Amino acid sequence: MNFRSIFHLFSSDLAIDMGTANSLVFCKGKGIVVNEPSIVAVNQLTGDIEAVGHEAKKMLGRTPGNITAIRPLKDGVIADFKVTEKMLNFFIHKAHGRKLLVHPRIIIGVPSGITPVEKRAVVDSAFRAKASEVYLVEQAMVAAIGAGLAITEPSGNMVVDIGGGTTDIAVISISGIVYSRSVRLAGHEMDDSITQYIKRKYNLLIGERTAEQIKIDVGSAFPLDEPTRVEIKGRNLIEGIPKTLVITDEEIREALSECVGTIINAIRVALERTPPELSGDIVDKGIVLTGGGSMLRNLDKRIREETGLPVTLANDPLSSVVLGTGRMLSDFSLLRKISIPE
Repeated sequence: MNFRSIFHLFSSDLAIDMGTANSLVFCKGKGIVVNEPSIVAVNQLTGDIEAVGHEAKKMLGRTPGNITAIRPLKDGVIADFKVTEKMLNFFIHKAHGRKLLVHPRIIIGVPSGITPVEKRAVVDSAFRAKASEVYLVEQAMVAAIGAGLAITEPSGNMVVDIGGGTTDIAVISISGIVYSRSVRLAGHEMDDSITQYIKRKYNLLIGERTAEQIKIDVGSAFPLDEPTRVEIKGRNLIEGIPKTLVITDEEIREALSECVGTIINAIRVALERTPPELSGDIVDKGIVLTGGGSMLRNLDKRIREETGLPVTLANDPLSSVVLGTGRMLSDFSLLRKISIPE
């Protein structure tokens, strides 16, 4: 047994879903040990990290001038290199519950449309955060594994992973991706559409957290069985004072219609480009939705209406990617097949 393999007995390998909205860390033998928002609060004067994850999210839109709450990932890839590295470091230490000298092997899920430069940035960040080895896997592939699809069999599976920054669509057969597409539009774009709609229609300015809450409370992609409404608070742009108003699920559906339409068009394109044999499998098995964005109410119904195919939501949509990536920690032969070459 060489030094490296002895070393790995003492190091805890990690699987990370480094998402635009949330980062999840899976530790071998322990399951999901970290599930926090991908947000970092930075002190602009000293450059120090004030808070990461849940603590930093509470500060969104509420920080004094010298502290900024940053989302270091944009559209599923690194926008701020230094802050991402510090965030990764924080999550790795938190996962191990101690600040000892740990050098884990790390597997990270990334969007399928990632460029070589972006790939390098993710790998470098992980190495700087003290990883001993780094593997990258496509989010759509590991989301399918995490959702329990039999990806090693010679039959077609279609998965749509709607995250915070990207929507990844893939058709998978025999442990390989037959077709994949990444659309840089997902949960954050939906929040933004709600903010813009309310600003346009009511001259009311709302914050990022409020928009996300509205989407969760009354957002939908298809008419609800029972209409619902929500009270929102923001700042009136004309009078400059705080105001409260009540909006309906129908208005929010209208605000989200363009985003939902774009996702459905991307699914249509994927279906058009799927080889006929695999199309037959998809007609039988349908489409599996994963990711936080797939939890938008009645999105499955809307996709079913538009495509005529069966649509199912994964058991735990938020954790599908990290659970699938976690499976790779104990199946290195499959990891070798599906990891993205450097």
